[in-house]
Amino acid sequence: MSTTVGLISLGCAKNLIDSEVMIGHLAEAGMALTPDPELADVLIVNTCSFIDMAKQESIDAIFGAVDARKEDPERERQKIIVAGCLSQRFAKELPGIMPEVDAFIGLDQITKVAPVIRNLMEGHPASNKIEGPAATDDPRDYVTLKPRYVPDYSTPRMRLTPDHYAYVKIAEGCNHTCTFCIIPKIRGQHRSRTQESVFKEVEALVKSGVKEINLISQDTTYFGMDKWEGKRPNPSSPVDSSRGESLTSLLRQINTIDGDFWVRLLYTHPAHWSDELIQTIAECDKVAKYVDIPLQHISDRMLIAMKRVTSGDYIRDLLRRMRAGIPDLGIRTTFIVGFPGETQEDFEELLEFIREFRFERAGVFQYSKEEGTRADKMDGHIHHMTRKSRWSRAMKQLQVIAGETNQAQVGKKVKVLVEQPGVGRTHWDAPEIDGSVMVDKDLPVGQFAELTIGDWRGYDLVAAR
Repeated sequence: MSTTVGLISLGCAKNLIDSEVMIGHLAEAGMALTPDPELADVLIVNTCSFIDMAKQESIDAIFGAVDARKEDPERERQKIIVAGCLSQRFAKELPGIMPEVDAFIGLDQITKVAPVIRNLMEGHPASNKIEGPAATDDPRDYVTLKPRYVPDYSTPRMRLTPDHYAYVKIAEGCNHTCTFCIIPKIRGQHRSRTQESVFKEVEALVKSGVKEINLISQDTTYFGMDKWEGKRPNPSSPVDSSRGESLTSLLRQINTIDGDFWVRLLYTHPAHWSDELIQTIAECDKVAKYVDIPLQHISDRMLIAMKRVTSGDYIRDLLRRMRAGIPDLGIRTTFIVGFPGETQEDFEELLEFIREFRFERAGVFQYSKEEGTRADKMDGHIHHMTRKSRWSRAMKQLQVIAGETNQAQVGKKVKVLVEQPGVGRTHWDAPEIDGSVMVDKDLPVGQFAELTIGDWRGYDLVAAR
């Protein structure tokens, strides 16, 4: 009788791909999958721990699973595995804090989850520990301290997204050392896939009927640069595809694939943009005229404190070149308010920057104090009420701009990907992040439609009938 496995996947799209890889390997190993935790012999909780809210959600999900097992006699023998960023980040602490959990697996073990489960079901998890240096001597711990894994085209994977869109992870890890971010300590240094591997995956997805490809990594614009011959480029180096594979060469190759689809760029870092990349996006008709570029701040003081390796003048100049070089471009960005040492003057400069550049899509986060980051130990932490007040003011400004942006779309004809009955997205709208377009319910799901915008409501557009 095969083992039945359930999965709870938390966090970002990068974590979702890890979940897809795990269940792909489980299916290949002949294990049954169930969406119902109550029916699972083994329940995997794939966790996130980027900020406090994500960490708390992961902890709640773990203890929720543990409590449900205690309360239901039918689940008494169920095994619980904790995977993902929380497991990787707190590898040394979790076995002692959560003795009820049967195994912890790290980011390098997602392809080896099937043997971990077999060991658990056979009752001897310590007999075949996963290869590599373990974080602790606890037999329930399969976490290697420094992740090295990167997915490949041949990696078994079972998609959890709708049929019409998919995420493609083009690299793993990050070489930046932003003082507020724990990701490099969790996921390791930047590791690009080969361009051919990514191309084959995208080509296969398009042939299967996928209409939207979302390219993701911790730092999408650094793709390929870690493999350039000679000295490894500084994280602030601009793209130069003549030195080897890069995001520009990847996009141009993807643009040769036959089919009606668009490819979207998520998680680009401002330091690696170049005129060559701008020109590539403008010239490639399959590349959505949408760029996700988290800027975090505009004040030089804050950018230095955050170690963003960019300046306010650099960012302003880059944005102007992007707007001038890419017609009909939609820019999505995010900002952090209340970072340690942020003055009222820094914040006012940010507000003025938002008013000046009028981003088509944007969000604001209050600074989250994360243990293990350099910002955690900085002086000048901002009172939580001040952080909240600044967040509220910035969000109100963004809401005003969003309304004006949507009003400007009224009367325009746009290409919409129908997401579900009555709901679609424009090329300015990434899945589960941005707004939607209310469309006729009889339009086929997963297909494109050319529609005229007739109205708007909040962050969403309404197609004319």
